[in-house]
Amino acid sequence: MSEDEAEILELPLGGWHRAHGARMVPFAGYAMPIQYEGIMSEHLWTRESAGLFDVSHMGQLMLAGDSVEEALEALIPADVKGLSEGQMRYSLFLNDEGGILDDLMITKTPMGIYVVINGAVKWDDIGHLREFLPDEITLNHMEDRALLALQGPKAVDALARVVPGVGKLFFMEAGSFLWGHEPLWISRSGYTGEDGFEISVPAEAVAALADALLAQPEVKPIGLGARDSLRLEAGLPLYGHDLDEATNPIAAGLGFAVSKRRRTEGGFPGSEPILKALQDGASTKRVGFLVDGRQPVREGATIFSGSAQVGTITSGGFAPSVQAPIAIGFVATAQSAPGTALEAEVRGKRIGLIVTRMPFVPHNYVRKGAVQ
Repeated sequence: MSEDEAEILELPLGGWHRAHGARMVPFAGYAMPIQYEGIMSEHLWTRESAGLFDVSHMGQLMLAGDSVEEALEALIPADVKGLSEGQMRYSLFLNDEGGILDDLMITKTPMGIYVVINGAVKWDDIGHLREFLPDEITLNHMEDRALLALQGPKAVDALARVVPGVGKLFFMEAGSFLWGHEPLWISRSGYTGEDGFEISVPAEAVAALADALLAQPEVKPIGLGARDSLRLEAGLPLYGHDLDEATNPIAAGLGFAVSKRRRTEGGFPGSEPILKALQDGASTKRVGFLVDGRQPVREGATIFSGSAQVGTITSGGFAPSVQAPIAIGFVATAQSAPGTALEAEVRGKRIGLIVTRMPFVPHNYVRKGAVQ
């Protein structure tokens, strides 16, 4: 075993994935399943039924203390104080220039603020929090818990048989449930554009829970490959690709992450350049592209308008639901209108692009108050 291989960590479900035929690859420091039956079939199964994903590489944190809302608001642009119990928000860790250090989910719980951060940068995020949170705020890195995602239009049917009552949740709501004697924290959320759930479970119980879910006829295990193609079709950014420390949230189309009260009050890192971009508009914009022909346009490809370089592709690939290649990238705002014809350079060859609205396939979230 090489030194690099020795540094790859094992997830609680590592053996379970291999037993179910997964092909494992290193990702975010862990051995992760890239696929089982195949990316295309797993992607389409999730769109039509329910896919089970292991996302235990992500960081689960609990922040607690008398002034935890105020302390966290000093680091993110969300209205943490305005959250009711079980309510979730998408938010961002920011630097002083308004760049994105990570994107994250926060939820108000009876124990404190539950935070889920990206696996690839979780140790940086934890260091950031330890450096800037006041001493009276406790940070519990919940390494004893695993995280599953069950995604797809039939996810609620399958999960409700295993954990009765989850159907009462709506999109971006979460709550505590018992599975036997095991405490679960379940949110109606995900990263595919479909209805679905994320399930925090004690690590020692995750294999049994995965078995119980897989026993449902709607459910198959799904790997990282389909997770990426699903989120690409849903127009959802991936940190380290579509977002980084140089990305202004307004350029990235994430202005919704800056809550109304925080737009007025400010007081978060990078508030000046972010609020200025909100008011005046950003010089670049994250957009979707339909790609001419069948050849995918990948991350890093340069975007041209005639002879002028106007942007860069940040994510791209074949979209199984669209049955065509698609891409996401940043372009100069002047070239960002839907319908704009541009070109990407791939291995010295120009490939036609058409700017299009995202998502590429409709989101199917079950929102509170929506007509079902």
